[in-house]
Amino acid sequence: MRISIGYIVNLRTLKMPVEDYQAVIGLEIHAQLQTKSKAFCPDATEYGMMPNTQVSPISLGHPGTLPKHNKSAVEYAVMMGLALDCDIREHNQYARKNYFYADLPKGYQITQDKTPICTNGAVDIITDGVKKRISLTRIHMEEDSGKSMHDQDIYDTLVDYNRAGTPLIEIVTEPEIRSGDEAYQFITEVRKLVRYLGICDGNMEEGSLRCDANISIMKKGTEVFGTKVEVKNMNSMSNVKRAIQFEIKRQADLLDQGETFISETRGFNPLDGSTFSMRAKEMANDYRYFPEPDLPPLIISDDWKNEIQSKMPMLPKAVSKKLREEMKLPEYDVEVISEDKQIAEYFLRIAEHTNNYKAAANWVMGSIKSYLNENAIPIERFEISPKAIAELILLIDDGKLSNSSAAQNVFPALAKNPNKDVLSLAQELNVIQTSDTDFIGGLIEAAFNKFPDKVEAYKNGKTNLLGLFVGEVMRGSQGKADPKVVNEEIRKRLD
Repeated sequence: MRISIGYIVNLRTLKMPVEDYQAVIGLEIHAQLQTKSKAFCPDATEYGMMPNTQVSPISLGHPGTLPKHNKSAVEYAVMMGLALDCDIREHNQYARKNYFYADLPKGYQITQDKTPICTNGAVDIITDGVKKRISLTRIHMEEDSGKSMHDQDIYDTLVDYNRAGTPLIEIVTEPEIRSGDEAYQFITEVRKLVRYLGICDGNMEEGSLRCDANISIMKKGTEVFGTKVEVKNMNSMSNVKRAIQFEIKRQADLLDQGETFISETRGFNPLDGSTFSMRAKEMANDYRYFPEPDLPPLIISDDWKNEIQSKMPMLPKAVSKKLREEMKLPEYDVEVISEDKQIAEYFLRIAEHTNNYKAAANWVMGSIKSYLNENAIPIERFEISPKAIAELILLIDDGKLSNSSAAQNVFPALAKNPNKDVLSLAQELNVIQTSDTDFIGGLIEAAFNKFPDKVEAYKNGKTNLLGLFVGEVMRGSQGKADPKVVNEEIRKRLD
């Protein structure tokens, strides 16, 4: 290599751009199942209760207690597997995962090791308009640990065992995710799906959906994976994305400087978007798995699987397809409406009473969502029935009500009187439009008399003055004249 005199280069300081590296990311998502009782005992699972009030000798692991399968938890796991096109295992065996931690009262976790209930399957994501399928390794069932609280006492860590034993599924991906954006979209799709299925509320802030990310990088064009680190303790989708972006740059900077780093577990600091070392993972954890002796094997028969399949709701893909292909809605409308199961169901109930699907979508995305946001209520507590919204749409389509009057007058009144007949309410508010040509004709003549020079100008070719006359007539009718009829009658008289 020739180096010009006067230019001495330290080759170790030459940096490769981050773009020259390929990120290799796998996610592990824990979803708390919304069963009324815990995975292996009847303790309640309600969130936000006083610490250590939802425990029993079984969840605390007292000697002589025996666990029992929770049928609902098993069915929820199967539903998730079916929704993701997984293979459902017929013969399932639980295992004990042995490790000591303060918030694991038994000293071991009941989980699935060699026989995950679901294998294979995939999640489809779209990033920057590009569709990609992320393969799954497995979905397995297990129980949650308790919760350590480090900020309640200045001297001691406190432990709340209410969460101990809550049923979980863990969704493990293949290392096929390549960026923070792809990870964000993956979690978005998983959260949407568990909410549609009704098996998990998906609230990452409350810990009912948690994500760990395994991240490594390698030079593009190579097939040798780099050193993997695992980032934990991320309580939002945006934090997962930020942690991945930070970790990719951190690892790239270390490699550029000729340094090596160890496989470790790292935490995420949401205040500055950085990760920090928690513990090394240079050796495989010795969990000493062995079959759970107190639980018999769990058999998922074809009949049981078919029964579970029959109870599954319409999934996001099917909803989107229906909105897009049957109802011909624009892609933006499809995305907004299908994002939330309850919103989608409300829209579909409106569509049972009207064929004007675009108008129904506009109402849901406009006045209805604004009302929900302003009043901080979910759609489940929205008292105007879907049929009433369809009746509003019909009045507009029939020319009896203007869009503005419907949104500004009738809708707010209907929110206060949800059981009232829509037409009667509009009549009481005196906003029903009239198509009476005699009434409208009188207002038109009054407008012509007010602006004789404009009438002459229109007849001489200034047809853009039509709006002036329409506005004058609408004001004279106090908004009750049918604009379509007004336009027709003005043109008829002027032309």
